[in-house]
Amino acid sequence: MANPLLYARAISRALAVVGDRSSLLLTYWVFLGRFRFTELVKCTGLSKSLVSNRLKRLIGQGVIERRDVGGANEFHLTEMGKDLYDVALAIIYWDKRWHFTEGCVTHHLKHAGCGKEFSPVPSCASCLQAFDARACDWHYGPGEPDSSLASDMPSRRSRIAASALNVEHPIMDRTLEILGDRWTALTIAAAFYRVRSFGGFQQALGIASNILSDRLSRLTELGIFTRNGAGRAEYRLTEEGLSLFPVIVTLMRWGDRWFCEAPALVLSHRACQNPLVSTMLCDQCGSSLGFGDFYY
Repeated sequence: MANPLLYARAISRALAVVGDRSSLLLTYWVFLGRFRFTELVKCTGLSKSLVSNRLKRLIGQGVIERRDVGGANEFHLTEMGKDLYDVALAIIYWDKRWHFTEGCVTHHLKHAGCGKEFSPVPSCASCLQAFDARACDWHYGPGEPDSSLASDMPSRRSRIAASALNVEHPIMDRTLEILGDRWTALTIAAAFYRVRSFGGFQQALGIASNILSDRLSRLTELGIFTRNGAGRAEYRLTEEGLSLFPVIVTLMRWGDRWFCEAPALVLSHRACQNPLVSTMLCDQCGSSLGFGDFYY
C-alpha cells in the first residue's frame, strides 16, 4: 500500500518551515505586531544569537522580510507569511475549545468586522458548513509524492525556556508541543491517515524507534492519543486529537500553495462532494476572517 504521508508532501514541506519551536515562537510574535529585533528578544526570551539565526532562516524561507522603517530594521510577514493566518486561526480554534484560559489574549480576540469577541470556525469554502475529520474523505491527486520524509530539521525535541512563554500567551506552550517539532506533527498527521500501530508509524515516518517511542509517549501524555492494548498496541486519536484536523488541513493548503505545483493528496467534503478548501469564519457574524482582521 502506498504511504499516504509521502503524498501529503504539502504537510511535510510546510513543517520543514514552521516545525521548529523558535521559528514558530518568533512568527507568533510578528503576527501580534512585534516587528523590531529588541522586541522579539524581549517577548520570546530567546538569546539574541538564536533570534538572529531564526530570523535569517525565516527570511531565507520567504516567511519574513526585513524592512527599513524610519531608519530602523523591522521584520514583517511576507505574503507567504501572512498566508499562515488560517493555520494560526485553526490553532486558536483547537486551543480555545480544549484549553480555554481566561487570561489568554488569543482566546479573547475581537473581530474587526462585527466588533464582537469571536471564535474561528473551520469551514468548507464551497458550502460554508463547518467540517471535521469525520466529515472528509481523501484520495491521491495529480501531484507526485515525495520519495521520503527526510529533512535537515533536527530530530531531537527542542525545549523552550519558561521565560519565553508569557503568562498571557499560554496558547504557545501548548502549540509548541504540537507544531514546534516536525516529527510530532507528522505523527499526528499519520494518525489521520489511519496509521495505528507502532510499526505502521515507523514505516510511514521512516524514523528511529527511540524517536518514535518518545513522540508517541508524549502525545499520549498530552491526551492527543490513546493507547489501547498491550504488546502490539494501537494508538488512536482522542476527541481532542481529532479536533486538530483543521490545523492539518490548513497546513496542507499552505504547503500546496507555496511548495507544490499540484496537490498529491486531495481532501473532499462529504456534505457537498466538493474538494475541501478550508476557510475560517467568525462564529458571531458568519463572515470570512481575513489577515489581521482582529484586535484585542
